[in-house]
Amino acid sequence: MCNLYNVSPKGDVATFIARHAARWMVPDYELRTVGPNQNGLYFRASGAEVVGQVGQWGLIRPGQPDRLDFLPNKVPGKRGRPRSTNNARIETVSTRPTFRDAWRAGRRCLVPASWYQEPNWETGKNIWWQLKRADGDPWMLAGLWSEWTDPKTGEIVPNFTMITTNCDSHPLLNRLHKPDPELPADKQDKRSLVNVAPFSWEQWLRGTVEEALQLVVPPPVGEFDLADAVRTDHALAALKK
Repeated sequence: MCNLYNVSPKGDVATFIARHAARWMVPDYELRTVGPNQNGLYFRASGAEVVGQVGQWGLIRPGQPDRLDFLPNKVPGKRGRPRSTNNARIETVSTRPTFRDAWRAGRRCLVPASWYQEPNWETGKNIWWQLKRADGDPWMLAGLWSEWTDPKTGEIVPNFTMITTNCDSHPLLNRLHKPDPELPADKQDKRSLVNVAPFSWEQWLRGTVEEALQLVVPPPVGEFDLADAVRTDHALAALKK
């Protein structure tokens, strides 16, 4: 799962969108690297238009009393860490209480990112990969959006999550994340974010559930800048000397 990404600068996003879509509204924003529960940018359908929205990266469960939902802590009177809701598994997105209302309502969004980060453990130590597009364009990552109303203040908090799908058979992405030594290679359930190509933006934002599901596949290897993969290959080769 992805826990860190970089928002593409407004100029890059606006230029990229202008090449493919005429009526998208790109807001002013000053965002860069985003972690869970921090603010990021997403685009959602709004009538005939598509609008950009700044909101929390981490979907907020409907009816939740606080902005963050904390895991139980065994120490009395202390909260555990916040639940991770910045990624939503496509296999359970229609049934998990945090995500199902947004999914069933078709509140799908696109998240622009110049890169997103994942760990590689092939050398026995973590090497962070910043996954960029080979052509330099932003990723447009598939997500869900929602709005949560703070019961104490009445504040409306926009929020979003990114969709993930299995990538065990992907020749590049299956190299990421620490493997479970007790599971075979094809049963690791490695996860990938989902990039939506420009000609499918409308299908993701406004299509039926069935049409949206057709787009939930890992990006092909050819779309990736392979610099970090090459760097890791060199490190592996050095270990064998």
